[in-house]
Formats: sequence, structure tokens, C-alpha cells
Amino acid sequence: MNYNEVVSISDAYLLSTVTELYGLEGYAIKPVRAHLGGRNVVYTCEREGSDAKVLRIAFLNDRNREDFLSELEYVRYLFAHGGHVSDVVNSLNGNLLEEIIHLNQPFFICLFKKAPGKMLADNHYRYRDGVPITEYYYNCGKVLGKLHQVSKGYTPVQRRYSFNDKYNAEYIGTLVPASLPLLKEKLLGLLRTLEGLEKNNDSFGMVHFDYNDGNYSIDYDNGQITVYDFDNSCYCWYMFDLASLWTNGMGWIQFEPDVGKRIKFMDDYYDTVLAGYRSETGIEDAMLAHLPLFIQVNLMENIMDAFEVMRNNGEEPECDEELSYRIKCLEDDIPYMGFFDAIYSYEEPFEFEKRIL
Repeated sequence: MNYNEVVSISDAYLLSTVTELYGLEGYAIKPVRAHLGGRNVVYTCEREGSDAKVLRIAFLNDRNREDFLSELEYVRYLFAHGGHVSDVVNSLNGNLLEEIIHLNQPFFICLFKKAPGKMLADNHYRYRDGVPITEYYYNCGKVLGKLHQVSKGYTPVQRRYSFNDKYNAEYIGTLVPASLPLLKEKLLGLLRTLEGLEKNNDSFGMVHFDYNDGNYSIDYDNGQITVYDFDNSCYCWYMFDLASLWTNGMGWIQFEPDVGKRIKFMDDYYDTVLAGYRSETGIEDAMLAHLPLFIQVNLMENIMDAFEVMRNNGEEPECDEELSYRIKCLEDDIPYMGFFDAIYSYEEPFEFEKRIL
């Protein structure tokens, strides 16, 4: 079953059932445009005089009931302990998760409070008028630091999976085309390197695993960030999320031709991010020294996700310019996503010639 089929079923049947389950009578329920690789059908639910909500309908068979419950339990815990996240809204039955079976197809339903403000992209990547952009960098680190600090005290009822449960030799062998043997070798080497890293309460725990400006909103009155989309959350090293934040910063200076200026900007940006992060939680310098490694791990996740999306969509694997760039960085051991390397073009950022598989 594909996305468009689910939308048709939602219009004909699911939305009326969901309205009854969650008491959404009188709400205007409107679809949110799906992004490439999205695994859910999402709607905003708005009614004058009431808090807006976000409805999520999951239909792919890549997750089961326990996966959803563990995600929602984690989100509820974060919210209850001061994390700036969109809280889960219980159904009228008192459930975090509802399951609807239609035409022998299970649909997993959950509802969230809508985050205040808007995404950066919806504001054309402009920050708050009269406020330095460094406030935003600092807040990105601060909000993430709070989530990690809260996670250090988290003892789940329904446990989420761990990084190594998914990212292993079998997963790589299943998804990466046989025409990319060097990529497979490098990915397996990354996994071996990670096996040698310490896993303690200060370095390893529940992480967002997709922390970027597409998964949080900003309240433009005060700069507060509210995070959502935890369906990739898992047990991993906290450095994975911090490396994601580093890569997010590249977008602010990706068209700068002077590599020296790019380096200086990224150093200053990340110092500000870490200041915000450390205002909420600690992290050892020894773990921070692994930033280049975890940027490569982010690349691995990006690459594997791209191939997984192709498989889920029934498409033959192919490498466009962006995916080819990411693969090149891994195959040739180019650090920092090639941002300071000769491979990088400020005119065509993060692109490389297509590969024929």
C-alpha cells in the first residue's frame, strides 16, 4: 500500500473513525505535504479556541505496535521531565496509540500537540528580527542538551531498539547494491570502529537520531525550539545527534567560496552549539574528539536511508548527484562531509557526478 492509497482510505474511512477516537469534531483536518522518504500520512487539526494538533497515520510494515509504543512512551517521558517536545495526546480511550484495521491492513494512529511557531524553512530561513543568529545556534544545542540530560534518567517500560540492532552487516548486505563493494567495506569498517567505543550513561542513551530544522519549530516571539518526529529515535551515542547539529550548520555558509572562511564559521558555530549543549548536560572532551567519526556515521545513516526508501517504494537503486557525493566521502575517507576538501563545490554544494549501478 502506498502513500496515495492511504490518503484515499483516510478520506473515505479513517478520518471519521479517528475523529471519534480523539474527539476531533469541529476541527479542520488538513493534510501536510509529504517529504521524500516520509513513512507517515500527517494532518494538522485546528479549531478556533482550541490548541492545534498534529495527527499521524503510519501504514508501512517497517514498524510494529511495540515500536510505536516505545517511541510515544519516550516522547511522553521527555515532555513530563521538561524536554521541549510536542507531547502525545491520549485518545478518548486513554491510549497513547490506537490501531485501526481496515481491509486487513493495520493503521497505527497517534496525535500530538502542535509545536508553537514555525519551521525555519517556512520562514524562508530568516531568524527573529533584531536578534543575532547565534541565539538560534545556542538554543539548538541547549534544547538537544536538555533532551540528552533527561534521557540519562530514562528507564523504559517498552524499550526502543539500539543502533546496532539495525545497523549491522546483514542490514548493509541487504540494502547496499553489489556494484558498490568499496562502500560496503567502508560501512563495515565504521561498525567495527564503533564497537570499540565506550557505552556508559554519559555517552550512550536514547537520542533523536534525526535532529534537524525539519523536525522542530521555533517560537519567533522568544526563540524557543520545540522538537518532534521521534520515529527514528533509538539507543545510540549522544555524539550522533551532536554530529547531526554540526552538519546542519553547513547550510548557513555552503555557498562561501573561501574554504578558510567556511572552516572559521564552522568552528565558531559549533562552539556556540556546544555552549548551549553544555548549559544543560555534560560531555567529555574524549567523546567530542570523535566528531569526525560521527559525521561519517551520519553519512552512513543518510546513505542507508536513501537505499531503504528506494526499496520501500519498489524502485531500483540508483545514485543521484547528492547520494553519489555522500558515497564518495565515505569511500575515499574524506572527513567533515568533504566541506573543507577539494571535492566540494560551493556552486553545486554536496553534489558529485551520478553513478550508474
